[in-house]
Amino acid sequence: MKQKLQLAFSLLLSFSLSLLHPSAARSEDWPRWRGTRGDGTWQAPAGIPEKWPAAGPAKVWSAPLYPGYSGISVAGGRVYTMDRPWQSAATGEQPSSERKPADKERIVCLDAASGKEVWTHTYEAVYGKVDYPKGPRCSPTIHDGRVYTLGTVGHFHCLNAATGKVLWAKNLVKESGAKIPEWGLAASPVIEGDLVIIHAGLKSGCYSAYHRVTGEEVWRSGDDPAGYGTPIVITHAGTRMLVGWTPEHILALRISDGKLLWNIPYKIQYGVSIATPIFHENIVLICGYWDGSKAIKLGGKPDQAEILWEENRYLRGLMDQPLYRDGHVYLLEKLHGTVCFKLAEGEKLWTDDNRLHPRSQNPQVSMVWLGDTGRAIALNAQGELILIKLSPQGLEEQSRAKILGTTWAHPAYAGDCVFARDDEHLVCHRLTSP
Repeated sequence: MKQKLQLAFSLLLSFSLSLLHPSAARSEDWPRWRGTRGDGTWQAPAGIPEKWPAAGPAKVWSAPLYPGYSGISVAGGRVYTMDRPWQSAATGEQPSSERKPADKERIVCLDAASGKEVWTHTYEAVYGKVDYPKGPRCSPTIHDGRVYTLGTVGHFHCLNAATGKVLWAKNLVKESGAKIPEWGLAASPVIEGDLVIIHAGLKSGCYSAYHRVTGEEVWRSGDDPAGYGTPIVITHAGTRMLVGWTPEHILALRISDGKLLWNIPYKIQYGVSIATPIFHENIVLICGYWDGSKAIKLGGKPDQAEILWEENRYLRGLMDQPLYRDGHVYLLEKLHGTVCFKLAEGEKLWTDDNRLHPRSQNPQVSMVWLGDTGRAIALNAQGELILIKLSPQGLEEQSRAKILGTTWAHPAYAGDCVFARDDEHLVCHRLTSP
């Protein structure tokens, strides 16, 4: 009975969000890292204009938030993210640079229609020597009425998505010997069938899988240290497999038992294996910052894989995620801005000379396709939301608006709105015309 009431409440919340604008009911939620399918595509509603008003897309609400890099997820009329509280409240005009974070992390749930707090869950999390200690990195994963999160220093939670009640939790450092990388754990949990899979660098388990309901460990696999990129799940040669990228290898594991199917050595400088792999045309693509991109061609059997091409001049990504469409890849490159190249050959077609993001040491733009069109929407580190068209012929900017402060956190899209955050606020803006 309790579960039925929770489901009814979630449906009611979702319905209330759709009432904000009729077109919202025809789009989809954003329940995990990079959207419903994990590929950076949003089946957007009709009515997103080519150009916004001078003031930008209308703000629906703004809610206070503590600092963090955690992405945002939206499901069932609710918004989820993570942050790291301050030790004490601000005094006067005290800048955030002078404030000290508490040894805690929070999982936050807000109402998508109003921005009002629904629940929070706070727990102890001592960062120690973690670099860039602002807050959590992972995006919450919402599935079947549960929210799964992985904190910076190894706190793995499963909560009731409606109430915030802890269903199970693990301290991966104390319980499983996880070794926290220099910049903390950053790969978001992945759901596959009855499993929830994480990349947390356990002892004898670079990747590990758990029963998503009970939390019981099912398998762990690999001796590599943890990187920062969320893995993907693909089907190839009749086998369901997890494809990931560690600081030492590009690899595939059989989902059913974690057996290593293949691995390709790729030793990464400073261990910064960040971007999620993409898989199209039987090719796995990895985009690295220091050591460039590698394309891995998969063979006719599950254990067959070989390097197709490598490039380390124009195809070097950092935290941004590449987009794929019709044989072409679009990537924010570390020096040249947005670049378009052919997936099968690695041939560069054009660069945009840093139009989406000023040239910098750590460029960051989150790009998302607006459905099956050539239109995309991008949020850069300066808090600018940009409507663009991407094609093999070039990048066309349609509209740009500043919606928040500096951010590295990836936004979410649901209804007819964007949900984005910086270190002080989480905002909701309506993307469609009035």
